[in-house]
Amino acid sequence: MSIFKILTTAGLVGIYSQAIAGSFDAAAYQKYFDSNTVIVHQKNQIIMDTIKPEQTIIDLAGYQVPVLKDGLYDRFRSNPPLSVIEKERPDIDLSWFKTIQKEKKDVGFATYSPNFYYSNSSITAIYTADMKILKKLIPEEVRDIVKPISITPGRGLIAITAYAYHYCDNDSYNELSISIVTTKPNAGNWGVFSLLGEIKNKNLWGYVLKLPVDTELARVRGLVGYNLPKWLIPIDYSGKGDFMNFTFYDESGKLDFEIGGKKLDIETIDPEIVRSNFINRDKNGKLTHGYTDVRALKKATSKKKEDVKLNLTDGPLSKFIKSLGLGKLMRYDYQPEFQAALYTPEPTGNTKE
Repeated sequence: MSIFKILTTAGLVGIYSQAIAGSFDAAAYQKYFDSNTVIVHQKNQIIMDTIKPEQTIIDLAGYQVPVLKDGLYDRFRSNPPLSVIEKERPDIDLSWFKTIQKEKKDVGFATYSPNFYYSNSSITAIYTADMKILKKLIPEEVRDIVKPISITPGRGLIAITAYAYHYCDNDSYNELSISIVTTKPNAGNWGVFSLLGEIKNKNLWGYVLKLPVDTELARVRGLVGYNLPKWLIPIDYSGKGDFMNFTFYDESGKLDFEIGGKKLDIETIDPEIVRSNFINRDKNGKLTHGYTDVRALKKATSKKKEDVKLNLTDGPLSKFIKSLGLGKLMRYDYQPEFQAALYTPEPTGNTKE
């Protein structure tokens, strides 16, 4: 899923587990199918093994993809009956998903849209960044439709989000998103007023720059089906202590980048739906529009820079982040629990605002 979460849709929490007999142990599930890799720590390096005993191989758009044997994707290919989810995870509120009708799509492989994410966590850090750099990173044909929002002269916004998808149609995986906060299509760039308008309408826009994941299933689905910049790297997730932490490695297994977010006191809120939109190009170079509807269940925010910890090295992700000219932390979002529905991209002529 990607997809950026701007100002309203982020947070991080420990993996859910329920201490009753016969209940689903999400912590064990996450460890069981953390990715299609075996992680062995050796001086900030990990070794990746392609197939584990609990996995099976499926064909997806011509790719041989390891998935969890008898997991949700192996059994249902993105269309599990909600009755199955209810039986396997009785702790999850499925009321919102029951209001959404899935539709079969051909996106280079057969799938069902939207893709459901039943239980998830994330943290987001939003920084000012060098506007000249941001403009260069957006292809000209995309920049003709959406533009980086200018907060102050020469400064735009970058959203760095780390996700832990604990239980979804694609089983479970972790992800990093680096996105530029943009205007909505064909709209004027009125700086903070443009941003406030998007927030008020609960309809946010961005351009996704980086979206590495830690399962081959997520990589192939995102790359082929959603036109997203996904590649496979090892990712560690930890919910222990006062901070939630994600560690990202490069493709050779070396430590690249770490982000941690403080566990904030949770705000009392009614669940709300926010749409996060993205514009990109398909394999033929044509512009497409995709979006994710996010239902926030628990969240909290802060503007304190000490609530976010970034550890950058000389790895490729770290070098990229350094190149953005990050400045002030504008907002930190902590979301212990959210649900999401990710829709397959459509030609920009079908853009829904």
